[in-house]
Amino acid sequence: MVHCGVTVMLVGTLGALLVGAFPRSTSKKSCSLSKYQFPVPSELKAVQRMKEQFEDIMLLTNRKCNTRLFHRKWKTAELTVPDRVTLVEAELDLAIAMLTNPTTQKLAEMCQQPLAFLTQVQEDLRVCLAVEAPSHQPSGKLRHWLQKLETAKKKETAGCLEASAILHIFQILNDLRCTAQREDCT
Repeated sequence: MVHCGVTVMLVGTLGALLVGAFPRSTSKKSCSLSKYQFPVPSELKAVQRMKEQFEDIMLLTNRKCNTRLFHRKWKTAELTVPDRVTLVEAELDLAIAMLTNPTTQKLAEMCQQPLAFLTQVQEDLRVCLAVEAPSHQPSGKLRHWLQKLETAKKKETAGCLEASAILHIFQILNDLRCTAQREDCT
């Protein structure tokens, strides 16, 4: 009888160890964009300084751009939440690509903090897409804009794409705010 009690205790202990060694569920990442409804003021100030610095650089150059990439006939709030996430992720992809390889050294010095912030936002958006809408297909209006973006990336100069992304950075942040508000964005 004692032998049976030891066996039960041994099996119980081994069972507890095995359960602890192999968690029942893998830690699934969750989508939380609410912190982007009101980004940290220091991040916004860094983005503002970078934009102002870029505007000063633009005044000194003879850059002629006619990119109307961020001029859309629809509002971000008209899109579904997964479409908004896709939109902002694409906008950030362009902005991050341009800030990663800026056209001037002066801009390179100013864009480090905004670049880190925008990269974190992009990672959070990608998690949201993977968790909430892994097989999402963009709506017709968003698909049309994404095609326009891809065409611009092929046809526009790096300087014009940089100008478009940086001069519209607060539009991107407003699109992010709307995305973070989910269904409450109007």
